[in-house]
Amino acid sequence: MIAVTDPYSGLQFVELSHVWGHGAPSMPGDDDVIMYRSVKHAQHGVMAQRLKMVMHSGTHMNTPMHLVQRAAGAGDIPLDHFFGNGVILSIPKKRWELVTPDDLEKAQPEIREGDMVVIVTDWHHKYSDGLEYYGESPGLSKAAAEWLVNKKCKLVAVDMPQIDHPLATSLGPHRGGPLMNRLTAKYTDETGLDPKKEHPEWNIAHKTILAAGIPTIEQVGGDVDSMLGKRATFVATPWNWKHGDACPVRFTALIDPEGKNRIEPGNDN
Repeated sequence: MIAVTDPYSGLQFVELSHVWGHGAPSMPGDDDVIMYRSVKHAQHGVMAQRLKMVMHSGTHMNTPMHLVQRAAGAGDIPLDHFFGNGVILSIPKKRWELVTPDDLEKAQPEIREGDMVVIVTDWHHKYSDGLEYYGESPGLSKAAAEWLVNKKCKLVAVDMPQIDHPLATSLGPHRGGPLMNRLTAKYTDETGLDPKKEHPEWNIAHKTILAAGIPTIEQVGGDVDSMLGKRATFVATPWNWKHGDACPVRFTALIDPEGKNRIEPGNDN
């Protein structure tokens, strides 16, 4: 496991975020991250950077406002949704497959009520500006999303580019789509299925989770492979942005080698 150990408590921190910056993969239909130095060390002895971006790039958090009108933005979500115990589940999936309630029921460790849940399908290994990564990814079924809501999860995170199957989003034949022109025909040619019949509802899994007030994190990465099948404490650090629909997030797992899931009391005694 790749971890940073706190010298005082012995607790270990594990990175669950992809490296972000210039050239970070961007969702088809979104502009690339544009970043430049407006002030340079060689010029003024100080550096300041400017950027223009869609917030849904790299490892990022989505708030209920993203898909639910008048719902909570980033700054409205209670802080306890960003810190707490949960599970990192290994649920390998191939292209265009769905994560189902049965997958969640059988996954180990068991998902407990109120957990933060990280679902790893192995798709983070394909993280790139590619047709395969965005257009052929797995996704959560509507029933799986309802299952997680019924478990009263505090947060749901996935290693896929989006919560839903890509054919249930605007990448396929839904609102404003297809944003990936070849995707619908490719899906039909290779599966023999009609995407409108197989995935009739737009972003239904994601909307189901967000409508329940549960924030989501997409594009989990980093050293998540070292944490598969484990319980951990999680720390997510979104922006305090009242009307934020989404924002980049640093996502970290906190491990206690003693196995007690202890958190130090923060006093000098």
